[in-house]
Amino acid sequence: MIVIASNFLTEAFALQLSTDRDVYSRGQPLLVYGQALPDEPLIIRLFAPDGTIAQFNQINADDTGAFSHILIKWPNATSNFSFGTYSVEAIATKEQGISKTIDVKFLANSSLIQVPQQPIVLVSVFAPQSAAINQTFRVFIQVTSDGLLVAGNPSIVLGSSHVHMPDGSVVNLSDSIKTLHQGLFYVDFTPTQEGTYIFHMTANSKGTFANGSVATLVLKQNIEGISNQILQLNTVLDTTSQDLDKLKSEIKGFGTVLNSSQQSIAQANQNLNASVTKMSESVTNIDQASTQLNSLFLPVVALIAIIIALQITILARRR
Repeated sequence: MIVIASNFLTEAFALQLSTDRDVYSRGQPLLVYGQALPDEPLIIRLFAPDGTIAQFNQINADDTGAFSHILIKWPNATSNFSFGTYSVEAIATKEQGISKTIDVKFLANSSLIQVPQQPIVLVSVFAPQSAAINQTFRVFIQVTSDGLLVAGNPSIVLGSSHVHMPDGSVVNLSDSIKTLHQGLFYVDFTPTQEGTYIFHMTANSKGTFANGSVATLVLKQNIEGISNQILQLNTVLDTTSQDLDKLKSEIKGFGTVLNSSQQSIAQANQNLNASVTKMSESVTNIDQASTQLNSLFLPVVALIAIIIALQITILARRR
């Protein structure tokens, strides 16, 4: 009978949790109240939108099991207390650690009581636009709830994430996703087919789901390889350009030598012409001298002939 009464008492005073409103603004107190076991110690926690604990208090229920407590007076919105959806949790220490959770909104204006309690979860996916077969690339995923990064095990937060292959098959990525930072995740992927890969990331934050997708075109060779070939071609073109400049410089020097040679040939030609002129003058002088010599030589020859004739006449008379 005692055991039955005890079970009835536990069932009758099961943990109950409430807040005085659903939406709060700066300066308003967050009143938490409810029912627990008589004199039961309770742990009250306030979780920020990113899943971190923003406030922590321990209180005791009164002798009737009722409790009420101002958990926090909402401060100015900061990076620690940003606007968004918060969770209030009460943990009963005598009831095998059972807990109750209720969501509230912290907004700039608490009069917006029609704002839904469901948090706004966003998934952003970042992947290269193009890649190459058998070359690993990295896909980044960011998960936010009401603008704050969501922490958690990637296999739980992104448990339904997958990739659509070019052949139409689907590959699950939940076991391959790793945590880079709170709310930031990544997966290293190696494509084996040529075509378009669609990465579909599904995030789960407190029962709220969100999706994000991105596409990557996989080619036989990625842009980096093509860029390297272009760089090599530019190097070859630069070398060729340098060789052409060097050849141009040498040709220019050859032109200078050629001009000098032409000038030398012209000078030699002038000298040769001058020599020919001089030789012509010399021949003319020789011709004139020969004429003069002939004019002198003929009388001598004639005189010799006369002398020889006289000698012949004299000899003839003697005989």
